[in-house]
Amino acid sequence: MPIKIPKLLPAREILEEENIFIMDEGRAETQDIRPLNILILNLMPQKEKTEAQLLRLLGNTPLQVNISFLKMATHESKNTSQMHLDQFYTTFPKIKDRKFDGMIITGAPIELLPFEKVDYWDELKEIMKWTNTNVTSTLHICWGAQAALYYHFNIDKYELPRKCSGVYRHYVSDRSEKLLRGFDDLFLAPHSRYTDIYLDELQHHSDIKLLAVSEEAGPFIISANNGKQIMLTGHFEYEAHTLAEEYRRDTSKGLDVQVPEHYFPNDDPEKQPLNQWRSHAHLLFSNWLNYYVYQETPFEWK
Repeated sequence: MPIKIPKLLPAREILEEENIFIMDEGRAETQDIRPLNILILNLMPQKEKTEAQLLRLLGNTPLQVNISFLKMATHESKNTSQMHLDQFYTTFPKIKDRKFDGMIITGAPIELLPFEKVDYWDELKEIMKWTNTNVTSTLHICWGAQAALYYHFNIDKYELPRKCSGVYRHYVSDRSEKLLRGFDDLFLAPHSRYTDIYLDELQHHSDIKLLAVSEEAGPFIISANNGKQIMLTGHFEYEAHTLAEEYRRDTSKGLDVQVPEHYFPNDDPEKQPLNQWRSHAHLLFSNWLNYYVYQETPFEWK
């Protein structure tokens, strides 16, 4: 899927080097098709890294996608320049009257905080309420997934005895959902979080389907309201080196963290990890865009 992004977005150069199909506005305007409009609410501190990770996965199917980036108006970002935010991001009041075919709400490294203690929680609740009427399908990642489960279904998170960090085996638990078409029975995916959700709470909620689960990392892929909300408790978007960077960052701070599980060859942090989840990550994003966004969204929003 060719993605239309601003010419000066730093992620553009990275994606072009990887041969990701990027389309200029001029060429996009000559195509007689209606592109999908995807809104990304980027809650991660290092926004440029997350931009590249997500755009890489959105740029690999046959349709045209227009990308818009959203930031929280009630939160000041300390790790991304104000110039970058002013140039490439908008705020909710400026887009709340629009309709979007799909939306992604990222994670944020704040999972140990109660939701109500997050400084932008009220604004995020307003945005999640808005997605019910203005977005065809919303994909929530990690803390974003936990926030969605709490807001939409009153399912709370709980603190783990130690950080869940590593690359874990997952099993498909519901093959009836189109989101997992083409998935192997067993697949790998990264996780990085201090909290989790109770499996039995998901299984007893009539509007929720648990699609994939890990014996070590717990529930992973969750669908609700026939795909209106998709929740991923892990990080399919992570690059091969992302967990290594997080591990070295935490150890440099003197934190008592374990080596990410099943990640470094022979569990040796000095060795280069391999990306063992890339194909399934691309497949999931492709299935989401096709079956839950493109196939479900109206040609003209009313």
